[in-house]
Amino acid sequence: MSKYDVIVLGSGPGGYVTAIRASQLGFKTAVVEKESLGGVCLNWGCIPTKALLKSAQVFEYLNHAEDYGLTVKEAGKDFGKVIKRSRDVANGMSKGVQFLMKKNKIDVIEGFGKLKPGKKVDVDGTEYSAHHIIIATGARSRELPNLKQDGKKVIGYREAMTLDKQPKKMIVVGSGAIGVEFAHFYNAMGTEVTIVEFLPNLVPLEDEDVSKQFEKSFKKAGIKVMTNSSVEKVDTSGSGVKATVKTKKGEETLEADIVLSAVGITANLENIGLEDVGIATDKGKIMVNDWYQTNIPGYYAIGDCVPGQALAHVASAEGITCVEKIAGMHVEAMDYGNIPGCTYASPEIASVGMTEKQAKEAGYELKIGKFPFSASGKASAAGTKDGFVKVIFDAKYGEWLGCHMIGAGVTDMIAEAVLGRKLETTGHEVLKAVHPHPTMSEAVMEATADAYDEVIHL
Repeated sequence: MSKYDVIVLGSGPGGYVTAIRASQLGFKTAVVEKESLGGVCLNWGCIPTKALLKSAQVFEYLNHAEDYGLTVKEAGKDFGKVIKRSRDVANGMSKGVQFLMKKNKIDVIEGFGKLKPGKKVDVDGTEYSAHHIIIATGARSRELPNLKQDGKKVIGYREAMTLDKQPKKMIVVGSGAIGVEFAHFYNAMGTEVTIVEFLPNLVPLEDEDVSKQFEKSFKKAGIKVMTNSSVEKVDTSGSGVKATVKTKKGEETLEADIVLSAVGITANLENIGLEDVGIATDKGKIMVNDWYQTNIPGYYAIGDCVPGQALAHVASAEGITCVEKIAGMHVEAMDYGNIPGCTYASPEIASVGMTEKQAKEAGYELKIGKFPFSASGKASAAGTKDGFVKVIFDAKYGEWLGCHMIGAGVTDMIAEAVLGRKLETTGHEVLKAVHPHPTMSEAVMEATADAYDEVIHL
């Protein structure tokens, strides 16, 4: 039986990062993967979707070339080539993870791993043992009882990335990051898109001002938006799909080629041996403490299969925290209140910390500032004036409670707020940190100035 210090079950952005950090710390490490190195994120999620969205952005630029004083005779598209480029990008990233495994002397065990008592993992009939076993099995697209996925007419995110031909009409159910990113991509490529959201706002976890702006932008782009609505049933017996949608005004029937179900995710916990080992779960997640230890010594869990935000960067950070604690290092528990969330539709959304509503409910007296990109020189020059930066500070001590952005490139700007909040930066310090001009990022300083009644450019 092969013996290791650490075995990681799953090689997504939680698993492979955990394995690399374990190896750096001197542990003899193996990673078990049933499909492709890099997991959903690299192969079917974060990375290939961004490649699709880039193609959509370039196509939109070509179609609006006249806005920039340029002439493009007729912008065409090859949907198959767009999909192929996305797959090529994903494959390149997966090969990069293979290289990292070799570089860090990590054994890659291919096959389906099942946990066994006594700190063992069975991979397709071969047993391996380790002092520490870290579960990083991730999650998959969640299925609603009345919206069963058949992979052809009712699909999840995997199929949405690899369709043979572009649908003329698509219904997207759910307006979280996955739903709105695909809605934007297909709409930009010329598909007629309807998005159905059960809650009152699109991107319902965001600050309400962001949600309202986002909905305006989506409607302006030609996407039909149905909030306070739910898909009650789908009929796939004909050539396309008929979806019965319940709204406040009554039921409505929508016709489309395809329904994309984007109603969240379900952790991959089935058949991995949790019951055999006695590992406790609750509401479909593995229960862990601050250091990702399960109730059974020697077994740990990180990423989408534990409670907390189901985000790639969260999984990576949890894995690093977990193995550093195992190594006896002094580590801080993760601060889940300072995790940035990003949505890569057009306009982009990025946020961290409390929304205005959450801050008020927590009893803070607030100073709130907002700076629209319509007043930004860089945004005007770039032709990307939609959106704003909103900052929320505690009026008493100047604590930076939240930051919410919507606009071009904001996913690359949010890290300033994450770092500022980590360092307990005050509004006054943000205001006095000189930001470069002309940039999109100076909107953070301008929004802060607005919160403190010192704004110059409004």
